[in-house]
Amino acid sequence: MHSNPQKLSGNEIRNSFLNFFAQRGHQTLPSASLVPEDPTVLLTIAGMLPFKPIFLGQRTPDFKRATTSQKCIRTNDIENVGRTKRHHTFFEMLGNFSFGDYFKSQAIAWGWELSTQVFGLPPERLVVSVFEDDDEAYDIWRNQIGVPAARIKRMGEDDNFWVSGPTGPCGPCSEIYYDFHPERGDENIDLEDDTRFIEFYNLVFMQYNRDASGNLTPLQNKNIDTGMGLERMAQILQQVPNNYETDLIFPIIQTAAQIAGIDYHSSDEKTQVSLKVIGDHVRSVVHMIADEIRASNVGRGYVLRRLIRRVVRHGRLIGITGEFINQVAETAISLSESAYPNVRQREAAIKAELQREESNFLKTLDRGEKLLAEIIQQVKQQGKTQISGESAFTLYDTFGFPLELTQEIAEENQLTVDEAGFNAEMQKQVERAKAAHETIDLTVQGSLDKLAEHIHATEFIGYTQPAATANVEAILIDGISQEEAEAGTEIQLVLNQTPFYAESGGQIGDRGYISGDGVVVRVEDVKKESDFFIHFGRIERGTIRVGDAVTAQIDRACRRRAQANHTATHLLQAALKKIVDEGISQAGSLVSFDRLRFDFNCPRALTPAEVEQVEEQVNTWIAEAHAANVEVLPLDEAKARGAVAMFGEKYGEEVRVIDFPSVSMELCGGTHVSNTAEIGIFKIISEAGVASGVRRIEAVSGPAILDYLNVRDKVVKDLSDRFKVKPEELPERITTLQTELRNSEKQLATLKSQLAIAKSDSLLQTVESVGEYQILVAQMEDVDPESLKTAAERLLQKIGNGAVVLGSVPEEGKVSIVAAFSAEVNKKGLQAGKFVGAIAKICGGGGGGRPNLAQAGGRDASKLSEALAKAHSDLQSALS
Repeated sequence: MHSNPQKLSGNEIRNSFLNFFAQRGHQTLPSASLVPEDPTVLLTIAGMLPFKPIFLGQRTPDFKRATTSQKCIRTNDIENVGRTKRHHTFFEMLGNFSFGDYFKSQAIAWGWELSTQVFGLPPERLVVSVFEDDDEAYDIWRNQIGVPAARIKRMGEDDNFWVSGPTGPCGPCSEIYYDFHPERGDENIDLEDDTRFIEFYNLVFMQYNRDASGNLTPLQNKNIDTGMGLERMAQILQQVPNNYETDLIFPIIQTAAQIAGIDYHSSDEKTQVSLKVIGDHVRSVVHMIADEIRASNVGRGYVLRRLIRRVVRHGRLIGITGEFINQVAETAISLSESAYPNVRQREAAIKAELQREESNFLKTLDRGEKLLAEIIQQVKQQGKTQISGESAFTLYDTFGFPLELTQEIAEENQLTVDEAGFNAEMQKQVERAKAAHETIDLTVQGSLDKLAEHIHATEFIGYTQPAATANVEAILIDGISQEEAEAGTEIQLVLNQTPFYAESGGQIGDRGYISGDGVVVRVEDVKKESDFFIHFGRIERGTIRVGDAVTAQIDRACRRRAQANHTATHLLQAALKKIVDEGISQAGSLVSFDRLRFDFNCPRALTPAEVEQVEEQVNTWIAEAHAANVEVLPLDEAKARGAVAMFGEKYGEEVRVIDFPSVSMELCGGTHVSNTAEIGIFKIISEAGVASGVRRIEAVSGPAILDYLNVRDKVVKDLSDRFKVKPEELPERITTLQTELRNSEKQLATLKSQLAIAKSDSLLQTVESVGEYQILVAQMEDVDPESLKTAAERLLQKIGNGAVVLGSVPEEGKVSIVAAFSAEVNKKGLQAGKFVGAIAKICGGGGGGRPNLAQAGGRDASKLSEALAKAHSDLQSALS
């Protein structure tokens, strides 16, 4: 018996786990991407997620046993990161899985052997939990393994019963806990006490199916799903006080501390929390970008952006003022590259994305600091000592300004922050966003998943056959399973086999017809869910029933167009790599019947000459008539041959390789021409930026070129007729018109300004004296904002020491207000920018500007008189 656990590094723990199960007949699989196949989940949040179709019975596994180290991201309790010992956004789940092979007895025995013999955990330091009704698991632990009864705890459904959703596969769990304080004895063991216990191994026994009424029936194939948290085991074996101080994360923390010029161990708790957040989040963002996620304001891109911003904010909190994130990212890459080589392969993309996001956010933070300075000034002017919770929340929500930073700066200014008010605003936002629970729902497809037990996966035969006979396996109307459907109904059909390509890899689904005995269904789209092809269509005549024999026929003309555009996309990527930059990689694509769109990572715009060269190169390859060579190969062999993998795609052990020798070789499940000559011709329509560091090319090819030319020809003819010139004379005619228009606009602006000045002179008789100041507040009819500003400046010049406020309604639904103040008025504490902004709020608008001249706008013209009356009374009271 070991008296102490083995002291292993994080890498050694991972390798020991995988080797242990590999030696026991488990297939070692690489970690799946953080971008899951499952459309119901934003990110890969558990080790079992990649195996969901197998657990649902929708996919037959190629092996009975598997083991993985799966990278996972969870952000549902992000506020706990750094504050507790073991909350993370990024973590690794070591798992062993059995698909209808071994079950409880073997899973428990191996879990115990691994824990006590491989990792050397003393048995007297281990406690296990079982589901309260699972006598079978209790007996195995007690009688086969020999765990004392006092150290086996029966737990309720909340803790020890795993469910995939309201219905579907489920089963009891058993967990192994490490006891940091065995000296406290076995009396009154409380596994919720995380100062004493840490759960490190969870065994899920998937043995039941739960129906809609809550009834449990035993599954025909019982499965095992286990998970061991790598970071937790590292904390135990390395004997450190929390997960953050293990060799998996602590080197990142040390790098951040070094940049800040501080020492982690001698820092206060607040500083340590910030360092832990940086250590955790940097791992997340490095792996997310490595898996081709890009920062954005939606979906997983938003998760990435939020994590990067939290790193930058916590850097600020510990005193780092400049850019630093790439220095800590380098440490994270070094720590991960042996297990996840893609982080080093994607190093340039990772660092470019991080630098761009950090730089942009630092500018945002600067704006936040300026706004906070204004808020502090206002609070002091009002004689208050507290910044409102609403203001603090606006800083947090709009500018990413952490409450702690607002409090710190407020404290320097002898102010406090209404924390309760801030929390109330935060709670409102939480309630607005409550829908975002991160759970793995194996039943989200509703009827389809219930049908999954009774129907087979769809066989796709469309690479070689444009038509086929098939049987109707399922009919759905609005997602609900039906036995039959009549003419006029919008339906979704599942067939046992199909020639229809389902939307995937950027290529849209085929169109066509499904017909049978007196029935015709027009198919408008095809999508894939798990291993089922869903044909979306409308019954044009007849009635269709489950079990019917039908003929499925694709629209060959549409398919030919999609094939031409898809192959053209491959040639386009090859041409960009050859002519612009070998490092270019795809960032998304669309292949439809009428055009193609290709997004690629590139830090600059292409020159017109490069666009021309790329187009010319693609057309050269088309003319050279390169034949396609299509093979199905093991993934490793395909990559070794140099096949390019496509963005966002998931690949199995076997992959389909589309090779146009010496031109392009890519992994692709799409449909393609058999020879480049079939494309005919290729034309780039546009090249533009769509996001920071991402460019987009839109193009047409093949038969779609004729549509494109016809539209443009019609436009040119129409313009020639209107301008009464030949097509080749159009550019010169348009240039002449533009010049004439610009000159007319300049003349009009001058006339408007002169008219406004003339009108404004008549207002001088309404000037009032308030003490030593002159004030003029008036409404001018139909004066545009620029002329209104000129008039206000001229009037102030004429009255000298004082204030001018003018309002106008230049067009329906628009209000314009200008304030011009003399230096003496400014000295009285009045600033034109703040004054006019407050007045404009009455008209449903806002604005601002310099202390001496400012402009604002609004939408409610009916309130302009009221706004000007308020301006008049405010000036009178402030200047008297």
